[in-house]
Amino acid sequence: MAPTHVLRCCQRTLAWIPVIFIAAVVCWSYYAYVVELCLYTIISIGEKIVYMIFFHLFFIMFVWSYWKTIFIQPANPSKEFCLPKVEKELYEKEERPENQQEILWRAATSLPLYTRTGAGGVSIRYCDRCQVIKPDRCHHCSACDMCVLKMDHHCPWVNNCVGFSNYKFFILFLAYSLLYCLFIAATVLQYFIKFWTLCRRKSVEHCPKNELKDTHAKFHVLFLFFVAAMFCISILSLFSYHLWLVGKNRSTIEAFRAPVFRAGSDKNGFSLGFRKNIAQVFGDQKKFWLLPVCTSQGDGLTFPTRLVSGDVEQQATVTLQQEPSNSAAEVPESPVSESQNCLLSSEQNANHVAEHQENNTHTPAESETIIISIESES
Repeated sequence: MAPTHVLRCCQRTLAWIPVIFIAAVVCWSYYAYVVELCLYTIISIGEKIVYMIFFHLFFIMFVWSYWKTIFIQPANPSKEFCLPKVEKELYEKEERPENQQEILWRAATSLPLYTRTGAGGVSIRYCDRCQVIKPDRCHHCSACDMCVLKMDHHCPWVNNCVGFSNYKFFILFLAYSLLYCLFIAATVLQYFIKFWTLCRRKSVEHCPKNELKDTHAKFHVLFLFFVAAMFCISILSLFSYHLWLVGKNRSTIEAFRAPVFRAGSDKNGFSLGFRKNIAQVFGDQKKFWLLPVCTSQGDGLTFPTRLVSGDVEQQATVTLQQEPSNSAAEVPESPVSESQNCLLSSEQNANHVAEHQENNTHTPAESETIIISIESES
């Protein structure tokens, strides 16, 4: 027991090494850009002021979003998803998976669950490690040793699990780190060329157009450009991929393994359209989109699905044949969440309006017949 506890502590300590490395690189980049480039290398005062203002703007937003991504704790399932004491004891005593699923089905009667697991999507998703029924889009993170709501992935560069509570901060962290690296690479490029030319000369006199002095600042500027360009290329691909995931309303896990619903697996099961997908992560108020503050929609426990746009009666009678037999088949369907009710009511109102308009429309021939009959009666 003791060696396991010590090993766990060592793992948690070593997990901070990537974060410390990133922090060290950022601190060095700040020194290299502000001190070595702006104070010692750039001669124009106006250029110094402009560079310093934009640099600190990107630097503050980058550090702010990175801090929030690291230290915001992943959201966990609430107590209502835990098995009651009696059901939990019965579940632990049962050895047959069929009987265990019957217990889970009874416990999940009042829970808003739409995703399943197993062949045919007939099994309730349950975490034996955390001993909770998994909400939709929730997964167990082995690194954090907990179930995380809307888990995307565990990122070693932030030593945290990226999920519902900090996914917006992670996206902003990628965006501002990309802008930070792009700004550094773009503004350092001309001095990189001058220092590179200076390094290839035997002396400054052979390059009369070069106004830079041969000081130790050239090494900081040269490495600063290489590091910024390298991180820019790597972050760009990752940022582009996550923007695509946000537009599709998928997590990294769902991109590789489609969620399973009662009617089968559907990789677009949570997609509500591009605008609504964006709003689920960044919120409804666009003025807060670029700020690392919590504006994501929902509570992480329930999510609107494409199924709510269909017929309610058809969903209520959906394939109990695919669900477990005996007592599991007698369990009623999970209730529709509040957000899904809003979407459902809007869809039904639109359908009623369309039907009303369709019933009240007439062809030109029918309209002419009506007019003639009215005239004949008069």
